[in-house]
Amino acid sequence: MKFNGFTDNDFDVFKIDGLENRMEAIQQHIRPKLEYLGQYFTPALSTLTGDEMFYHVAKHARRSVNPPDDTWVAFANNKRGYKKHPHFQIGLWNTHLFIWFAMIYEAPHKAEFGKKAEENVDEIRDMIPSDYVWSGDHTKPDAITFSSMSRDEFLSLCQRVQNVKKAELLCGLHLDRETVTELNGDELIQKIDNAFETLLPLYKMN
Repeated sequence: MKFNGFTDNDFDVFKIDGLENRMEAIQQHIRPKLEYLGQYFTPALSTLTGDEMFYHVAKHARRSVNPPDDTWVAFANNKRGYKKHPHFQIGLWNTHLFIWFAMIYEAPHKAEFGKKAEENVDEIRDMIPSDYVWSGDHTKPDAITFSSMSRDEFLSLCQRVQNVKKAELLCGLHLDRETVTELNGDELIQKIDNAFETLLPLYKMN
């Protein structure tokens, strides 16, 4: 398969009504591209991190009524799953493509990671670009641009992930659908590759 990037049709999948119809469209249009990206980036991320990485394409298997509003491929150093581990993600909402480094609520060491982030706040502010975004909840499409966060606001995000069971810490890049649909496959892969290299220091903080 040649990867040609994502199209408006891919993003519009999330407008389809009904679980069965939307899942069918995800499987037909988006999942093959996520599988491609999974196979492509697994060896690259293994080299980058120094860990053997495995990719996991979202199956949305537990859903019985509500159709998914986003879908993704995740990369972690565990063959069985990624949610309990620091991981990377590439995925789509209707509005944008996301490239994340993520510590989500299932991760048993997320509080320790939040503490390290808090202790290294100035180094993080130096090494993560201002146009990158932060989120405390992977289930919502919104995120805060680093340039618009004060030091105290960032500290608050780091402290929350230490103290609130459902809190999460995600950092990455959002590319709006207009930008993504204008990129060919090679250009998008280059952007994702650059983002993973930028996010690597966060992974290494674990």
